[in-house]
Amino acid sequence: MLVYEAGPITVRELEEKDVLSMVSWLSNPDVLQYYEGRDNPHDAERVREQFYVDDDETRCIIEYEGKPIGYIQFYLLDEEMLGEYGYGESDADGITFATDQFIGEPDYWNKGIGTKLMTSMVEYLVVQRQADRIVMDPQAWNERAIACYEKCGFRKVRLLEKHEQHEGEMRDCWIVEYRPLQGQTL
Repeated sequence: MLVYEAGPITVRELEEKDVLSMVSWLSNPDVLQYYEGRDNPHDAERVREQFYVDDDETRCIIEYEGKPIGYIQFYLLDEEMLGEYGYGESDADGITFATDQFIGEPDYWNKGIGTKLMTSMVEYLVVQRQADRIVMDPQAWNERAIACYEKCGFRKVRLLEKHEQHEGEMRDCWIVEYRPLQGQTL
């Protein structure tokens, strides 16, 4: 099912036909260096167990000019996850979405597609889903991803030390946050 289109980018819900693309991306060491870890390759069974589950996350394929090139998921953060990210009770008001994503085709890296994707996802979540806040938790060493998110209006709000297991060690992550400005037009 189509989630949205924005120029050459289409975001659609994950389908059974996407298993092979997901396996290809999540077994590529270049991709795994940034998402899941090179020590954590996925086969079809593992992809199905992790990504084809019935829960509150919306799991999607990113297409560029009709070609599947990556994956994005978004979901509402509940009070427990807000607390894990360092937000207090006063931050529980409003609608907070989180996203995770990767471009699985390295030939599409460093071409501005990630910026276009995140700009369009922010617009979708703010306009269509009435998000008051969008957050992500990239690993602190992933400067390229953080720079992309900052170009899209996210700002670093909190460092979570030893937050995520990656390649055999606990890694620091930044909480980056986007909040729409009152009266801002996307």
